[in-house]
Amino acid sequence: MGKIFGYVRVSSIDQNESRQRMAMCERSIAEKCIYTDKISGKDFQRPQYQKMLKRLKPGDQLCITSIDRLGRNYEEIQRQWRILTRDMKVDILVLDMPLLDTRRDKDLLGTFIADLVLQVLSFVAQNERENIRRRQAEGIAAAKVSGVRFGREPKPLSSDFFRIYDLWEKEVISTSEAARRCGMARSTFRYRAATFKKDKV
Repeated sequence: MGKIFGYVRVSSIDQNESRQRMAMCERSIAEKCIYTDKISGKDFQRPQYQKMLKRLKPGDQLCITSIDRLGRNYEEIQRQWRILTRDMKVDILVLDMPLLDTRRDKDLLGTFIADLVLQVLSFVAQNERENIRRRQAEGIAAAKVSGVRFGREPKPLSSDFFRIYDLWEKEVISTSEAARRCGMARSTFRYRAATFKKDKV
């Protein structure tokens, strides 16, 4: 009998993977056989996933809590499933979907049902990823309209800036000279000057 491996994935380093790891431990999967990535599921170029692939042998079993932990790209999930089950001869068990258990019903009908369920769940996983991205974009756009600023707060302007800005605006000094006197890059000076001019209006 082959070894049992567990694969855990969360989308970012601040997300908690403990629920998935607990599910693996409940199935008595050895700690050294559980691989965890904290990265997006858009593709399969993930360090721990690739490391796990190198250990998998024919007859081994891969356990995941749900299909979206494997990935969130419809075509990539389908392709990776075929590589694992057909090329590498590895069984896959999806804990929250018992129909996706390649150890059972290996006849034509069982394979057909598993493939059908896989296609539906892969579509749902990608659709959810696209919805998340859309909601994030809408949230950022709405926040910007409301005046929320993203990124680092700009440094406060020095008291010299206003005198230097006045000289620059009157074309007494060049942009390069103004930026040098302010200790800024030319692009930064132009940006701060434009913001200052807008605030003055």
